[in-house]
Amino acid sequence: MNLKLAIQKSGRLHEDSIKLLNDCGIAVKSGNNQLRAVAENFPLEVYFLRDDDIPQYVEDGVAHIGIVGENVLFEKDKEAEIVEMLGFGKCRLSIAVKKTDAYSSPSFLEGKKIATSYPVLTQRFLDDNHIKAEIHEISGSVELAPGIGLADAVCDLVSSGSTLFMNGLQEVQSILKSQAVLVRNKSLNDEQQKILDQLVFRIRAVRKAKNNKYVLLNAPNSSLQQIIDLLPGMKSPTVLPLANGEWSSVHSVLPEDEFWEKIEALRKAGAQGILVVPIEKMII
Repeated sequence: MNLKLAIQKSGRLHEDSIKLLNDCGIAVKSGNNQLRAVAENFPLEVYFLRDDDIPQYVEDGVAHIGIVGENVLFEKDKEAEIVEMLGFGKCRLSIAVKKTDAYSSPSFLEGKKIATSYPVLTQRFLDDNHIKAEIHEISGSVELAPGIGLADAVCDLVSSGSTLFMNGLQEVQSILKSQAVLVRNKSLNDEQQKILDQLVFRIRAVRKAKNNKYVLLNAPNSSLQQIIDLLPGMKSPTVLPLANGEWSSVHSVLPEDEFWEKIEALRKAGAQGILVVPIEKMII
């Protein structure tokens, strides 16, 4: 039996989804406009779909699981349960107005026209702030709407903000932070859930590895305890004696977001010969 996974056929999440599967040791070939592929070495069948359709396919059970952006999942409001945050495809859904507009609060939008591809999320934001505004649903090129007089503001996905800037707009209010998530149908049987658990185990091992670095260094024994205190590791650092009896070799794992700060502190404590090695998989 194969677990059926729906991923984006093309677009910003497609390549990262395929890479994640490959990093998990699951070989899936995509290309030539194919709509379906079977993994060579894992009980997984992959469907390549429009991202907007993925929540519906998962809710209906046509696909058992899917990889989709939170923005699409919440906009479609389907019965698909989030299993795992995947950490890629990060963006935000934001309100943007003309650069010349003085936006100070959501009340600026009262009575205005807002162009968006996300009418459900936009309306929810307006309702939460007790704002009455007119929503114009547009399927693409939303940022053009204020410049051609179709709308006073837009609610659109933002990554760098460069597209808004080039169209004379300024981002003024973020209403949703989004990233790719793994979702599941709520009625998986025991066998399907078992395969999903195996997949999630691999995904977590890959993600944990990417967020950490393996560090090896030489430490003078006179500063060994100070250096150990800086390197908690997964449990505790590994300490091995060197041929020079006054020095030890210390091995540990550092989180990516603490890396440079810790390295500088280690140098000040007397560590030398610091080597940093990427981790391919990390099982805890």
